Formats: sequence, structure tokens, C-alpha cells
Amino acid sequence: MTARTNSPRILENPQIPVPAKLAAAWTSFMFLYIYVDYYHLYKPGILDDIQVGIVFEFNISPMLLTGFLALVAIPALMVVLSMTLPARVNRTTNLIVASLYIPVTVFNAAGESLDWASFYGLSIGIEVLLLGFILRTAGTWPRKPTVPLAPETTVLP
Repeated sequence: MTARTNSPRILENPQIPVPAKLAAAWTSFMFLYIYVDYYHLYKPGILDDIQVGIVFEFNISPMLLTGFLALVAIPALMVVLSMTLPARVNRTTNLIVASLYIPVTVFNAAGESLDWASFYGLSIGIEVLLLGFILRTAGTWPRKPTVPLAPETTVLP
């Protein structure tokens, strides 16, 4: 028979590697990014515009859809790149791409009425918070101290 103790057990909080944090943040960003675009289709008149070949004042064309695909493909690729690139390249790539996606994300609200402010405010706000997390995580990537190849020797007189 084992004795039970009433002492509280503290949950372990293991250290999460920086690449895993970045990949998780890009994954969250991608889910939100895709769902915001999906829910946008529920707005009155959006599907009518698509059926006549217009998206956000632009004529639907192969070039436009290629641009849209690139805008989604880059963060999708960042999930795998965050887990596979060497630390220095990984850090730089995450800092650059996250910085570039902040204005792209904010642009989604361009031309929208105040009636939709809560939808775009919440979605853009969370996306910017995720991008900020990526910038902070990549920007504060821990560094190892360099170790000298040989111990220093002192010459005594």
C-alpha cells in the first residue's frame, strides 16, 4: 500500500525551443488568416462581386489569384522554415517576414465601413499580436556565449 501525501504537486513547465514557438505562432496566424478570409465571404454582396469577377475593387485574374496565393503561401512556408532553418537565418527571416506582414494585415481593413469595425478590429488585432509575438520571439532569440578554444594562460614573471 502506498501512502498518499497532501503536498501539492507543481506542474512542470518545460522550456519550448524558439523554432517551435515560431512555428506555432505562424500556424496560429495561418488559421486566423484563412478563417478571416473565409468569414469575409459571408458579408452581404461579396459573393455577388466574386460572381461578376471582382474582388476588393480588382478584376479577378490569374495574376490577382497568384498574388493572393503568394500572400497565403509565405506564412504557410514560415511554419516549416521556422523549424528547419539554421538559427541565424531563421531569426532574420522571421523578423523580415513578420515585419512585412503587419502592413499587409492592416490593409485588410482598407475601405471597410465602421459597421464591420468589430470584425476587422478583432481579426487584425489578433493577427498583429501574433506577428508581434513572432517579432519578439525572434528578436530575443537566446545566444550562447562563445567559448575560447584554449584556456587562457598567464605567464608569471
